[in-house]
Amino acid sequence: MTTFKGLSCLMAICAISLTTFCQNSISEPKKEVQTSKKWYDKISLRGYAQVRYNRLLETNDKLKCEQCDKSWGENGGFFIRRGRLVLSGDISDRLYIYIQPDFASNVSNSFQHSLQIRDAYFDLALDTKKEYRLRFGQSKVPYGFENMQSSQNRLALDRADATNSPVSNERDLGVFFYYAPAEIRERFKYLVNSGLKGSGDYGVFAFGAYNGQNANKAELNNEPHIVSRITYPFKLKSGQIIEASVQAYTGKFVIEKTATKNKATESQYIDRRMAGSLIIYPQPFGFQAEYNIGEGPEFNPTTMKTEIKNLNGGYAQIMYRKKVGENHITPFVKYQYYNGGKKHEIDARRYIVKDLEIGAEWQLKDFFELTAIYTTSDRTFEDAALPVNNQVGNLLRLQAQFNF
Repeated sequence: MTTFKGLSCLMAICAISLTTFCQNSISEPKKEVQTSKKWYDKISLRGYAQVRYNRLLETNDKLKCEQCDKSWGENGGFFIRRGRLVLSGDISDRLYIYIQPDFASNVSNSFQHSLQIRDAYFDLALDTKKEYRLRFGQSKVPYGFENMQSSQNRLALDRADATNSPVSNERDLGVFFYYAPAEIRERFKYLVNSGLKGSGDYGVFAFGAYNGQNANKAELNNEPHIVSRITYPFKLKSGQIIEASVQAYTGKFVIEKTATKNKATESQYIDRRMAGSLIIYPQPFGFQAEYNIGEGPEFNPTTMKTEIKNLNGGYAQIMYRKKVGENHITPFVKYQYYNGGKKHEIDARRYIVKDLEIGAEWQLKDFFELTAIYTTSDRTFEDAALPVNNQVGNLLRLQAQFNF
C-alpha cells in the first residue's frame, strides 16, 4: 500500500509538472525562425574503456567478487571490465537524450563481452531554466553518491558492496522527477569536469518509481519500488565543497532460488533501505563515506532458507589529489564493511565483507588513467549450493582506462 501511495504521489507530480510545461510552452513568445542544426547534429559521441588484471600477488584463488569484478580469482585473466559509448545531446530546448550501451557486459563466466544497454533515458525539462525535469527510461536509481558517480571518475575500481547491493548495475527502468536550481546544476557539472570526482547532476531533490528487479530484467511482481533522495553540495568561502545526502527506497523483490536446495516457500521479499552520504571533495585532501541500513532477503545457512533479515554496512575513503605538471596523481585508502544479503544473486546470498584497499590513480591529461590497488579481503558469501564459505586473501589489481 505504501508503494502505491508513493506511485500516486509521483503521478500527481508528473501531472502538475506537465501542466506547467504546457502553460510555459503556450505563454512563451515565439522566437525568430533561424537556420538550426538537425537533431542528429546535436548529438555528441564519447566513451571510455577499462582493461584489468587482478592476479598479481594473489594469495587465494577462491576469493571472488561476483558483484564487482568477475575476473577475480580462479580462471580470471586479462579482462575488459567496461567498454562504453555514450550518445547524448539536447534535441530541443526541452528534450535531452542519453543512450549508453556497454560492449563488455559479462553475461557468464564462459561468455563475455556482449552488448547490453546500460542507459536509455529521456529528460523532459519542465521550465526554461531546466531546473525541473522528468526522466523516462532506464537510468541510475538515485540512491547513494558512489552509485551515481560514473566508473569513469571513481577512484576505487569497484563500488562498495554495502551501498551497491540495493541496485545491481545501479540502474532500473522507471520515471524520476529531479529538481535543482540552475546555480547548483552548474556546480554539479564543475565537480565532474574539474576532475574532483563528482557524481553528476541527479538533482538536489529526486523522487521516482521503478520496476525494482534491476536493469535489463523484467518486472516480476506488478509493484514498483519507490525512491527519494536529497543532496546538496555546500561551497565554503575557502572554495572547499562539501556534499551531504540522505536517501531511501522501499519495495518488494523477487529472488532467484537454487533449484530444490533452498527450502524457502516464498520468492517475494520486503526490500527497503535508507542511507547517509558525506563527501569532502579532494582540494587537495578529500574524504568520502556512506552507510546504509535496512531489511531484505538473505540466505540463512542454518535453516537453508532465504529469509527477511536486517542488513547494514558502508565504507569510508580518504584521498589526496596532487597535480604533477599537466597530470594528476591521487593516492587513496578505502575500507568497506557489509553484513547482509544480496538480493540479485542466487538465493539472495548471505555476505559478510571486510575489505581494505590501498591504491593510487595516475591520470595522464584527460585520455589515459592507470590505477593500482592492493586489496586485503575477508569475504563470507553463502548460498544453498555452498552454505559454508569464508575466503580470505590479498591481491594486487591493475586497471588501464582510456577516455575518448
